[in-house]
Amino acid sequence: MARLHSGASPLPWDAVRAAFFDLDKTVIARASMVAFGPSFQRAGLLSRWLVARALYAQLVYLYLGADAARMARMRTAVLRVIVGWEQASVTQIVEDTLESVIEPIVYSEALELMRSHQAAGHKVFIVSASPEEIVAPLARFLGADEAIATRARLDDDGCYTGEVEFYAYGAGKVDAMQRAARRDGIDLEASWAYSDSITDEPMLRAVGHPVAVNPDRDLARIAEADGWEIRRFDRPVPLDAGTRRATPTKVGVAIGGTLAIGGVVAGAVALSRKRPRR
Repeated sequence: MARLHSGASPLPWDAVRAAFFDLDKTVIARASMVAFGPSFQRAGLLSRWLVARALYAQLVYLYLGADAARMARMRTAVLRVIVGWEQASVTQIVEDTLESVIEPIVYSEALELMRSHQAAGHKVFIVSASPEEIVAPLARFLGADEAIATRARLDDDGCYTGEVEFYAYGAGKVDAMQRAARRDGIDLEASWAYSDSITDEPMLRAVGHPVAVNPDRDLARIAEADGWEIRRFDRPVPLDAGTRRATPTKVGVAIGGTLAIGGVVAGAVALSRKRPRR
């Protein structure tokens, strides 16, 4: 039976170690790209109708999870939607709205755990299949040391071509972790990885201390069978902008749930087979 923990446990101090955190539903309570949907809509990149239709796909993601096939459809749909968008514009939108979008939906348990790892001298990575334009600034905002994320291919004008340069998913996450380990001298066998999804089984098996956080049904079954640690995070709370320490508020939780309804990824998935490319 896997152990169930609700808070951070003491961490050993020896060896060169790292902690790799999946982002969506592990560090934050919703899909990161979903949360930014209203910001993209206000900037004129998405229609109100497209954002509204995101509710269906968000519910699918929350209750059914994201298997490999669903993630592939999501990636294809998003790439179709963003062709021609300027990377600089997307980055600026994220930077301008990051605090208001992300603060209400961060799990305080995840933040405390990240701080515990850093206090023990471990390097903390955020590892996500979401685009680096979102993941990198979000990782900085949360105080992580580094981000591993999907990189889209750009044309000579800095616009998205609809192709992917690096996909931080499945084995891709593991490849990036191994490159970072070689670069920084990290002992992966002495390191940790945290995720909620069965799609991150390769990432979890790449380290000596895999931890299932709010695991979906398939991941929970593997964690139970293999004796992996299981943690439950259930306190999405805003952060104090100065200290980045969690402070509960019911209003913040409600705002986070509202933001999660709309989104570029969820909307694109819901419409990918129904709405022609503009």
